[in-house]
Amino acid sequence: MAEFSVREIAAALGAEVLGAADLLVTGVAEPAQAGPEHLALAMRPEYAEGLRAGRARVAVIGADMDWQALGLEAAIIAPRPRYAMAGVTAAMDPGPGLKPGLHPMAVIDPSAEIGEGAAIGPFVVIGAGVRIGARARIASHCSIQDGAQIGDDVLLHEGVRVCHHVQIGHRFIAQPGAILGGDGFSFVTPQKSQVERARESLGTASDPAPEQSWVRIHSLGSLIIGNDVEVGANTAIDRGTIANSEIGDGTKVDNLVHIGHNCVIGKDCLICGQTGFAGSVQMGDRVVLGGKCGVSDNITIGNDVVAAGSSKLFTNVPAGRMVMGHPAVKMDTHVEMYKALRRLPRTARIVSDLQKAVSKPDKTS
Repeated sequence: MAEFSVREIAAALGAEVLGAADLLVTGVAEPAQAGPEHLALAMRPEYAEGLRAGRARVAVIGADMDWQALGLEAAIIAPRPRYAMAGVTAAMDPGPGLKPGLHPMAVIDPSAEIGEGAAIGPFVVIGAGVRIGARARIASHCSIQDGAQIGDDVLLHEGVRVCHHVQIGHRFIAQPGAILGGDGFSFVTPQKSQVERARESLGTASDPAPEQSWVRIHSLGSLIIGNDVEVGANTAIDRGTIANSEIGDGTKVDNLVHIGHNCVIGKDCLICGQTGFAGSVQMGDRVVLGGKCGVSDNITIGNDVVAAGSSKLFTNVPAGRMVMGHPAVKMDTHVEMYKALRRLPRTARIVSDLQKAVSKPDKTS
């Protein structure tokens, strides 16, 4: 089991260390559950009681906490606690433990190029013309189809599917079961479908559309994923129909997200779980979409937009706007709408009483 000195951890974080900097720890723990071998994460004053209940000798604490009064032998001071937590967990995460080399139970096409120091696990299938960068780690049961390109220091967890001719940048991480570059959900009928008629008439068309079957529009584009992107478990990102779907550098996508065909997602976006994109969405940089957001097709979302969880975005959203609701509107507007909604029963009673007073004045006096 790897050991880390308090001094090493503090140096990795660029943080201040107080007390016995040579103490060694083997892992991290919540304050109350921490033993003497753990680094306790107690970065806010409300965790102080947990430290007293546990047996930690060293902890990451906030700048306004007294480490000696908490009975610690050493402390790492974290002015920005959650940022420090990112550094601590990164330093102590051993990863999936894949060793460099090609597992004998992997199936690799002779034309594939595998970078120096890459680790290919068992039951991995790698197709013709695939290029995999240096130090990539491909866990068991992954498949990488013909012509796909994967950058350096990529980590694909178990069961990831990279479809044909998908291009992935450096330092990409995909959690188990992610599917990258599947065909888009794009179908058409020989004549106008009921869906087209509904859109054109805004739902007022009364005559039924003729009976007809759906015909697939094939996906000839690909999926281009930038550097430092992460994709969660069981997330699906579709390839483009003609042009490519794109995910910008630094974007993080949570579990169970679907991004439809022809979507172009900007840099450093955060897309939370169960969010769904219809096709052909153009989204700017640094956008944050809370869990269960829904994004309609063929709309544009500007830079720095923040959408609260379960928001439904049906129309274009300008840059910098914070939205909420179904349909999504400005957050402050939604709060006013919600307040009005809660007042509706009382308002309805008042209106009913006023109607009675006007229609039957002799019975209300």
